[in-house]
Amino acid sequence: MKFIVNTDQLLHKLQSISGTIVSKPVIPILDHFLFDIAGGKLTITATDLETSMSTAIDVQSEEDVRIAVPSKMCLDTLKALPNQPVTFTINSDKNSIELKSEFGRYKLVGQNADDYPKIPETTSENSFKMEAGVLSSSITKTIFASGNDELRLSLTGVYVQLFNDNAVFVATDANRLVKVERSDIKPGVESNFILPKKALNLLKTNLPHDDTEVQVDFNDSNAFFAFDDIKLICRLIDERYPDYRAVIPTDNPNRLSISRQDFLNSVRRISIFGNRTTNQINIKITGSELTVSAEDIDLSNEAVERLGCDYNGEDMEIGFNSKLLIEMLQNMTTSDVVIELSTPNRAGIILPSANDDNEDLLMLIMPMMIAGAS
Repeated sequence: MKFIVNTDQLLHKLQSISGTIVSKPVIPILDHFLFDIAGGKLTITATDLETSMSTAIDVQSEEDVRIAVPSKMCLDTLKALPNQPVTFTINSDKNSIELKSEFGRYKLVGQNADDYPKIPETTSENSFKMEAGVLSSSITKTIFASGNDELRLSLTGVYVQLFNDNAVFVATDANRLVKVERSDIKPGVESNFILPKKALNLLKTNLPHDDTEVQVDFNDSNAFFAFDDIKLICRLIDERYPDYRAVIPTDNPNRLSISRQDFLNSVRRISIFGNRTTNQINIKITGSELTVSAEDIDLSNEAVERLGCDYNGEDMEIGFNSKLLIEMLQNMTTSDVVIELSTPNRAGIILPSANDDNEDLLMLIMPMMIAGAS
């Protein structure tokens, strides 16, 4: 059986789903793409058993056939060829694949498509739609705050709460927390689940930043995303998410407003001189002046900068992890940010100076003990 396809077009499709494949799979066939040609359309699937992706491309073919193709060899061959039509000749009895280009022929051995894992199918138990740009933004603004500790599996993903007229995305690693509420997502159902980080990163890579429609389906074990010609299926994290609302302080009488970029640049510079283990910086607010400082006692390094700000509250000094603070400020887009504080030993709230009409963003960062503080 033969089919003809353009190298650049096929390579683009393969690369869009290749992030699903792991380097050392639990079973050998998982480092293969599943090629399924039917009715002149090639559907390509990749999976690691937890996350599956598929995409499709039109090809010139007269027969239908299925075969598992070794991913790395196929990708490397297409990358090394200039843009041109190539002919794939597949012998499903011998599981052999031959590529023919204007330069020559290349043979590789595949595996029987019947041995490829079955991909979960949506049951459409729960279904809703949203814009790709909205989903992409919600992932970007939360995923960086999720944890990496496999012993706290629930914190390694993004918690999604669905309501009739809005959706909430939450991520935390226990040192910081980000909550994004979107009123332009209308799930029409009340539910919640935890999406794993790998699937979210694959979505973020492939989602267009526009109003392309994304179809979302989910059941008790899997979530299904479909947009353009891409489908992504991921197994949900089967854990109970902690009550994040309990850690968000509600009484924050001290309110600071400052240029986000100026504050971010200052924290970046000052952090260079801080302790590389703790990454601690200290922030002191007196009147309309904010002082950012850090020191590494062991190496006798220290730095201090002063910035103008708009502050309403009592004078205060509080310590934060500069690495976490930098990431949070980088993932905000407003020109100014508002920081709400209560006491030096309670979490600080970081808010955009003005929220988008359809977005309500809140970031929280836990404080660090200042040496010598009472």
